Amino acid sequence: MRKKFTAATLGLLVTGATVVATGSASSHGYTDSPLPSRQKVCANGAVTGCGNIQWEPQSVEGPKGFPAQGPSDGTLCAGGNGQFSQLDDPRGGNWPATSVSAGQNQTFTWRFTARHRTTDFKYYITKQGWNPNQKLTRSALESQPFLTVPFNGQQPPATLSHSGNLPNRSGKHVILAVWTVHDTPNAFYACSDVKF
Repeated sequence: MRKKFTAATLGLLVTGATVVATGSASSHGYTDSPLPSRQKVCANGAVTGCGNIQWEPQSVEGPKGFPAQGPSDGTLCAGGNGQFSQLDDPRGGNWPATSVSAGQNQTFTWRFTARHRTTDFKYYITKQGWNPNQKLTRSALESQPFLTVPFNGQQPPATLSHSGNLPNRSGKHVILAVWTVHDTPNAFYACSDVKF
């Protein structure tokens, strides 16, 4: 009887440890409005041919440390995640773009399907003269974020908004949002297409 109880207890402990160890995998999020990310426009049906991302816009997760580390060039919008490579396709520069103005105080809203302790949120924008017909690379982006929102290891609410001034630009651009998770080796990536 004692051996059965011990084996059952051990089984429960292993299961519990597995749930705790994999808990970070359920922590997901994406930028929603008023600047929807590519994964959001795929999920809401504004763009077709998006593959699996249309059912899980919250799952664009990749290695953190951008721009020194993180996803490789050409895979930034998908977070280096091959199953979401449709997000990296420039589509001839024809992703739906939200109209914005240079210097505008812009709100960024994240939706979290599972919350996670957070280091920060950073926002990068493409340089003037970048080529919207090519996959997004570090050299196409400004090297410094135009907005950084420190979160100091806190857990965000289910919906989080913050704002910052957009840089001076004209024409079509991409904003790369990076949500850096505090206690895992990963971050979440979201590309939003805008037109100044």
